[in-house]
Amino acid sequence: MTAVAHQPLTQEEILLEGFLALDTPEGFRAELIEGEIVVTPPPDGDHEDYIGLIVEQVLMRSATRMQFAGTKGLKLEGCPRDHVIPDGTFAPRERRLYRGADPWMPCEGVAMVLEVTSSKPDVDREVKRRCYARGSIPLHLLVDRDISAVTLFSDPEGHDYREHCTRPFGKAIAVPDPFGFDLDTADFL
Repeated sequence: MTAVAHQPLTQEEILLEGFLALDTPEGFRAELIEGEIVVTPPPDGDHEDYIGLIVEQVLMRSATRMQFAGTKGLKLEGCPRDHVIPDGTFAPRERRLYRGADPWMPCEGVAMVLEVTSSKPDVDREVKRRCYARGSIPLHLLVDRDISAVTLFSDPEGHDYREHCTRPFGKAIAVPDPFGFDLDTADFL
């Protein structure tokens, strides 16, 4: 019998293997973002309230029937250093992207991701935005609680979005197709 020579694992492969084997406490979220393991504690009630207000509007007012997932992770094809869990992911219902046992899904077909700033606001504002752009997710909605504003990023290219529109809480923000409605933020105040 001949012994088969195995290639040693790369540092990225070892990191990914270790990350995927993590067992985080209930309610905590572990993500691999730009090669760094980030563990986030459970969100507070206000964080969840913003998500609920947005999900309700999207599901009721969107021009395209959408599905929502709040715990489905995204893996960026070709970039094993990025396994990100948005606060919310929206995809056209007809795509049925959330099926299957794998907690990680590719970005293809996702119409919009939602982030609400939490205990690590710079990760929500900057680092995750770059991940979503690399994943070519068309729209990224950020609710920034520290500055009481909502920003919609669009037109991903490379490591960032080329367009963005920011509105203070209380002002509506246009969410383009396939959604095609103005998101009301009056209840965010």
